[in-house]
Amino acid sequence: MTTGGIDIGSRYIKYVILEDNKPLKFHKMKTGHDPLTSCNQLIGADKPDRLIATGYGRYLLEIHDNVKTITEIKAVARGAKDIFPTCRTIIDIGGQDTKVISLNQDGDVTSFEMNDRCAAGTGKFLEVMANALNYAIHEFGHQCHGKSDKIVINNMCTVFAESEVIGLITRGVKREEIAKALHVSIVNRVIGMLKRIDVTTDLVFTGGCAYNNCLKNMFKDRLQIEILVNENPDILAAYGAALLCSE
Repeated sequence: MTTGGIDIGSRYIKYVILEDNKPLKFHKMKTGHDPLTSCNQLIGADKPDRLIATGYGRYLLEIHDNVKTITEIKAVARGAKDIFPTCRTIIDIGGQDTKVISLNQDGDVTSFEMNDRCAAGTGKFLEVMANALNYAIHEFGHQCHGKSDKIVINNMCTVFAESEVIGLITRGVKREEIAKALHVSIVNRVIGMLKRIDVTTDLVFTGGCAYNNCLKNMFKDRLQIEILVNENPDILAAYGAALLCSE
């Protein structure tokens, strides 16, 4: 039997198919302006026997195609626990929201915090800031090695932070220093969220922003613990949904 998990994010759709609980196929495409059509294209090309949807746009499939849905928190917790059996805490930074999740030793969610009211500290925030500094998003996490001790990004609102960045540029501040300050502001925000849950090792960093080495290293330095990252960190919610579908 094949089971599928589809994670409809604000920026990308991730689709995982398992056969007898083992990974069979993985697809990823931009969400675009018509996510329902994109989802149906993915599912139509590789249709599993059973399917569960999760993510930002999961209700589209529930309403239009009668597909069962689960929350991103439950899905990413299941995926992280399967790939990293010792996982007890998760930082999940996606395109549109940030989540911190605490698990017990059995993998059940015991507490979580979520920022979903604005793009502050998310992938969209990084995308806008990278563009303001004339970086490609895939290289942004490798460009924050400057000194930023005297630079503090006070605004986490994407619009105001961009204005603040432009002001720093016009003052002649090096973009590497600004890049580092931006990453520090995100880490500070996430650590503030972590303080409201039970943080226990091991900690898994998931979501598209987990590709960013600067964020990973800053979390490691600030928390003084090892940060576990899968080679495809944005796949864990879709993978978890597929596992739950098979169960």
